Amino acid sequence: MNDPAAHRGSPVFSAPLAACPLCPRLTAFREQNRQAYHDYYNGAVPSFGHLSARLLIIGLAPGLKGANRTGRPFTGDYAGDVLYPALLRHGFAEGVYGADPADGLVLRDARITNAVRCVPPENKPETSEVKTCNGFLKAEIAAMPHLSVILSLGGISHKAALLALGYKQSAFAFAHGGMHTLKAEGGKVHLLGSYHTSRYNINTGRLSIAMFDEVMAMARRIIPFHDQ
Repeated sequence: MNDPAAHRGSPVFSAPLAACPLCPRLTAFREQNRQAYHDYYNGAVPSFGHLSARLLIIGLAPGLKGANRTGRPFTGDYAGDVLYPALLRHGFAEGVYGADPADGLVLRDARITNAVRCVPPENKPETSEVKTCNGFLKAEIAAMPHLSVILSLGGISHKAALLALGYKQSAFAFAHGGMHTLKAEGGKVHLLGSYHTSRYNINTGRLSIAMFDEVMAMARRIIPFHDQ
C-alpha cells in the first residue's frame, strides 16, 4: 500500500515504495534508467536520518547520478559535497562523508529528504509531481515529534514545505537566509531557506560555502546541542 497518511508523533509512517507508480512520467523515466544503468538504485529515494531529529532538510529531487545511483539523499553528487561537510562542521553529522551509503556517516539530530523522491528528467520535476509526492512529505513531518527547523533548499522545496504544513504556497516568500515561524501539529516549526547547494549555484556565485555556513549556523542557534 502506498498511502502517505500518518499522525503527528508516530514513530512509523508510510514512505513511498521504491517502485512508486504515482507519477507516470517519473515511473517511465525510472524504467528507462533501469535499462541504461543496471547497477543504480533507480527508485524513490528514502529519507536519511531519524524521525526523532529536530532538523529536517528538504532538497528538490534525487540527481540522476547522485541519489538515484546511490539510494541516499545528496550522496554521490556535487550538492552532497557541499551539504554533508557543512553538516559535519555544525555538528549535525559524525564520521567522514565518502559519497557512498556505506561510508559510515551518521546524522545527528538531522534528517534529509526531497520534495520529490524520484529522479525527474533534466532534474526538473513538474508541479503535479511535487503535489503528488507532497503527501509523503506531510506524513513525514507529522511523524517527527521533535521537529523544530525545516531547512528548504530552494524555492520549490520551500513551497513544498508550506504545502505540507497546510499553508498556501504563496503564504511566505522564499529567501536565502529567510526564516518564518509557522504553526504545525503539536507546536511551531521554523522554516529556514537557503539556495540549493547545487554545482550551478556555487559556480555562478549565487551561493558560497560561507553563505551556506551562515544558514547552518542559524539552524544550530535554534537547535542547541544535546546528548544524542
